[in-house]
Amino acid sequence: MNVVLIGYRGCGKTTVGRMLANRNDAGFVDTDELIVHQTGASIADIFANQGEPHFRKLEEAAIKMATKSAGRVISVGGGAVESKTNRSTLRGYGTVVWLQADVQTLWNRISSDAQSHGQRPNLAGGGLEEVEQVLNRRTPLYAELAHVAIATTNRHPNAIAEDIEAWLALQ
Repeated sequence: MNVVLIGYRGCGKTTVGRMLANRNDAGFVDTDELIVHQTGASIADIFANQGEPHFRKLEEAAIKMATKSAGRVISVGGGAVESKTNRSTLRGYGTVVWLQADVQTLWNRISSDAQSHGQRPNLAGGGLEEVEQVLNRRTPLYAELAHVAIATTNRHPNAIAEDIEAWLALQ
């Protein structure tokens, strides 16, 4: 199982990814968590102190590291798709699944997640407008990269994992 989960922050990549990996005896890597572990700094701190370009270099290295081993479910940061190198690496690794949710759902999840506050950077001034603006920019990239899109709005992570498994079984 070589599966990559992409999508905007709050769409369920880490939760669904862990569940999917556990259900299929696969490894799981969250590249954002890998970066935090390797640097000892939160993503927000990296953005604030070293800038987004530095973070994106760390992200590219984390993706290359994560995709070196087969049999994994990999969750990447929402902005990873903005790099052509990352898109090529992820597409070459395996099946790319785009987890989708509507803007209001994403905002509700992000704003109610205590871990997101202080750990993740604002990318366009914050709030619902940020989600909408950044999602609009990234949607064509998610669509270009994904083999399949799975809706996550108002759905339990277990049902989402089952949908991914069902889609994979048909391939």
